[in-house]
Amino acid sequence: MVVFSLLCAVVPAQSSSKLRQLKNQQAQLQKKIKQSEQLLRSTNHNVKLSLTNLTILNGEIDKQEKAIHDIQFEIDSITHHVNKLSNELGVLSKQLEDKKQKYRHSMIYLFSNRNSQNKLLFVLSAENFTQMVRRYNYVREYAKYQRVQGILIHRKEEQVAGVQKKLLETKDQRNQVLGLQQMEKGKLVVKQGEQQKTVKDLQSKQTQVQSVLASNKKQMAQLSSKIDYYVRLAIEQERKKREEAERKRREAEAQERARREAEAAAQAKAREQNNANNKPTPEKKVQAHVESKNEPMPEFRESNKEYRLSQNFEANRGRLPIPITGSYVISAHYGSYSLNGLSGVRLDNKGVNITAKGSASACCIFDGEVSAIFSFGGLMNVLVRHGSYISVYCNLSSVSVSRGQHVSTRQLLGGVARDASGNCTLHFQLRKETAVLNPESWLAR
Repeated sequence: MVVFSLLCAVVPAQSSSKLRQLKNQQAQLQKKIKQSEQLLRSTNHNVKLSLTNLTILNGEIDKQEKAIHDIQFEIDSITHHVNKLSNELGVLSKQLEDKKQKYRHSMIYLFSNRNSQNKLLFVLSAENFTQMVRRYNYVREYAKYQRVQGILIHRKEEQVAGVQKKLLETKDQRNQVLGLQQMEKGKLVVKQGEQQKTVKDLQSKQTQVQSVLASNKKQMAQLSSKIDYYVRLAIEQERKKREEAERKRREAEAQERARREAEAAAQAKAREQNNANNKPTPEKKVQAHVESKNEPMPEFRESNKEYRLSQNFEANRGRLPIPITGSYVISAHYGSYSLNGLSGVRLDNKGVNITAKGSASACCIFDGEVSAIFSFGGLMNVLVRHGSYISVYCNLSSVSVSRGQHVSTRQLLGGVARDASGNCTLHFQLRKETAVLNPESWLAR
């Protein structure tokens, strides 16, 4: 009996100890799971930040390469101008030397015959009067020719000096531009080094990269779906507005016709009551003719306004302003393309991402009307209608316009939200009704 009591006391003690051990193991396991989840979130955050930095670096590199290309074009133009001036200087120098040579020979001749008696003797030794007059004219014209040659040589020397000065100035300008090009190339090398470092870091995290890209793609699909909804809603609202305007116009025309018919009937009845012999005066005839021709003024149709706005918008293709304030880079282009440095990574974009460092605001690209304002992921988005075209401004932290408000070109629509790196990235789309357009071919850059 005693042994049984001891066994009953020992067994519960062992079970309690085992239970505590299992609970400790479970707590440690949950702690490790939580740490793993935090590490994964941190890693994904770092990967997302690195991808964002890579897209910005690619945009800055594209901008830098374009700047270098433009500078090279300027250098080529200056070099062509230098060659042209050099050729012109060579021709002028040759002409100057030829004139100096001729002038030198004539001066030697004049020096040899510098005695005025020789000239007089040359004139007086003529065989007849006619020959004497010709010799006199020759001596006078030759002296005049010498003076003119001296003036021409002086002018040619001024021309040569002017071209030489212009050539030196142009060469200095070319050297300055070459220095600027070297500086831009240095910046490009730095950017490319940063790009390679970021790419190398991302290549070691391919799994996380694919996960982040899949998440971004899903989020962008949701945003595009919401934009599509509001675009269709804006189109439907505009259609209803046009139908309502057309209905009111038809009602106004019907009322006007009824009024005119009633007036015509009243006038006919009044004429019947008049004496048959009472002929109308010429003034009354004119009045009746005017009233019969008095047609209602054509109503202004909304569709005409929309058509004109669309035509004006199309006429400014390639000249529309960038929809963000301050210095910017295109960090994500339109369409499907590979991400530089990362094999197997493709991005798909229905618009463009425009990144500005520091604070920035979204600005309207053309006159229009705010057709929708909606939130997504805690950020605001604005749709502006320009006739049959619709511009879309996403990732706004604040909005300074309201739905139905008429906005003008370059008017501020709201502040662009900052990302984790402190940059402001505006996602911008352009539609023609429901068709998605490439904004880069419409914006001036």
